[in-house]
Amino acid sequence: MCVQPAFIIGTNNEDGTYNFAPITWVSVTNEKENDYLLTISMFGTKKTKQNVIRTGILSVNLVSTDMLELMDYFGTHHAKDGKKDGIPYSVCRGDVVDVPILDASRWIYECEVVHSIEIGESTTFFCRIKNIQIDEQLECVDTFDVNLTKLEPVIYSGMYHSIGKLLGKIGDFTK
Repeated sequence: MCVQPAFIIGTNNEDGTYNFAPITWVSVTNEKENDYLLTISMFGTKKTKQNVIRTGILSVNLVSTDMLELMDYFGTHHAKDGKKDGIPYSVCRGDVVDVPILDASRWIYECEVVHSIEIGESTTFFCRIKNIQIDEQLECVDTFDVNLTKLEPVIYSGMYHSIGKLLGKIGDFTK
């Protein structure tokens, strides 16, 4: 079992249109002090992966429970079959990186790929975070002070889950 937060990756197609696909293999690593890179692994030959390889830029839109229908739609409809416009959703452009972002997402990373590694049919992209858009209603002091119960992220482990309650912070349980 591998429990992962769910994200929808936004990319630019060759013709200037946008493409979105759910990806759950997303994590973070640290290049040097306070210099974080998102790591995003994509398997196969999906259009999203091809777009990231071609352009080197992408948006990483965290999926909250109110976006579950959209995530499921993107996951069951593929770019090779045509435009993904079977349900309504709103798109705008990133503030710093020219990538499509989903208006519905409460936490969005605008990223630029700085390195990638291929292993078999998977490519892992190491992405510099150029901008983070955070919903004002989340009231976070910094990116490590987020009450996930308010963010309501979708967690994926083969099925969709949500977070039930806040248990505490580091240090709350030691005396």
